[in-house]
Amino acid sequence: MTSSADPAGDGFRRGVRLGVDWGKARVGVAACDSDGLLAYPVETIAMNDEATVFSRLAQLADEYAAIEVVMGLPLALDGHIRLAATDVMAVARRLGARLDIPVRLVDERLTTAAANRSIGHLDSRRRRRVVDQAAAAGILDNALALERNRGVAPGSLVADMDCEMKEGS
Repeated sequence: MTSSADPAGDGFRRGVRLGVDWGKARVGVAACDSDGLLAYPVETIAMNDEATVFSRLAQLADEYAAIEVVMGLPLALDGHIRLAATDVMAVARRLGARLDIPVRLVDERLTTAAANRSIGHLDSRRRRRVVDQAAAAGILDNALALERNRGVAPGSLVADMDCEMKEGS
């Protein structure tokens, strides 16, 4: 996965980001403040159909004036891209074509497990409704920490992946 440097040169790009934990049944959404200090749960979108989810994500991006979407990429524990990651990459490409802001894929390994631990005190019905939001907040929080610590944007831009695929074909 490649990263791009902050064009301003100070290492951290200010602005609200949306975090997305894409799932077959539900999509968790989180956001952060414009300074990237706090990632917080926003909502869970039921996966009725992709177009409805994309429409809601576009609404949220507008509502929060987001500079980008940070979507979790479910790599295998060994770091390899398997079917789940390939599926999310395809979704991210389609979402990127739908939104007016960039979509960035970041490694999400173990974020759902960590989210489940953080909300373990909730009953199972409530936990199912919020675990995806908590996972999205974890994905976003990890991405923000990486950007602050390394001074470069984390993960890969979907637009860059498309270029790399076209060049490599």
